[in-house]
Amino acid sequence: MIAEIAQGCLYQEPSSIYRNAFYGMTGLVLLCLWISETLGKPLQYSKFWKSSSSASQKSKQTYLPSKIGMLIFYTPALLVGISSFLLYPNGDIRFLLLKSAITIHFLKRDLEVLFLHKFSGFIGLGTAIIISATYFTMAASIVYFQHQTQVFTEPLTDLKYVGILVFLLGISGNFYHHYLLSTLRRDEKSDKGYKIPRGGLFSLVVCPHYLFEILTFIGISFISQTLCSYLCTIGSAFYLLARSNATRKWYLSKFEDFPKNVKALIPYVL
Repeated sequence: MIAEIAQGCLYQEPSSIYRNAFYGMTGLVLLCLWISETLGKPLQYSKFWKSSSSASQKSKQTYLPSKIGMLIFYTPALLVGISSFLLYPNGDIRFLLLKSAITIHFLKRDLEVLFLHKFSGFIGLGTAIIISATYFTMAASIVYFQHQTQVFTEPLTDLKYVGILVFLLGISGNFYHHYLLSTLRRDEKSDKGYKIPRGGLFSLVVCPHYLFEILTFIGISFISQTLCSYLCTIGSAFYLLARSNATRKWYLSKFEDFPKNVKALIPYVL
């Protein structure tokens, strides 16, 4: 029953060695990122930029200003979205919606880096390369496999319009909570300490911006309805869950008054 429902929500893509190898490698990379975060070895950005290496290891690593590192995160994937309109100018409405969603998502992230977020730390060059390559590969593969579906029969259950609504909810909620985080630091140069976020869903979970980012990816998956998009979303969700758990532990260790009933990612659940 569940398998039949799942099949009805997916394009029936032909099996191939290339496709299966790609899915396997993508799953392996995302699994490694999840394990790293779960074992307390988070990627070095945001509040974790100096928490997972010894002093001797840090001296051997190259660090970038956070704003530069974040632009490296998102810009290659944004270029994928923009170039997809040139590489694949034709296609159905679903393909147009997908290309637009990917472009809007990563354009929003770059604009937030440039005009909204306030930075004080650094990002490991290796971390910047890993995350940039991951986002680039995800965006490129989702677009490419969607292009391949143009000759396939549409899924029995059409989720693209539901996907638009979920995408808009996710991207709006993500922006709102990023805005709340930005208000914690009114002065980027002098105010470099961390504070407990307030407002929105911060009273219920530590990382509501991650929750809405997952919703954004779910929306993209519903628009796409390819196995590739679903796998990328599932992998991203597990990574962001592990990152949220690490963030919750960090807050509990740094703030004695941090409320212990606040969950990591999903209100009242997890």
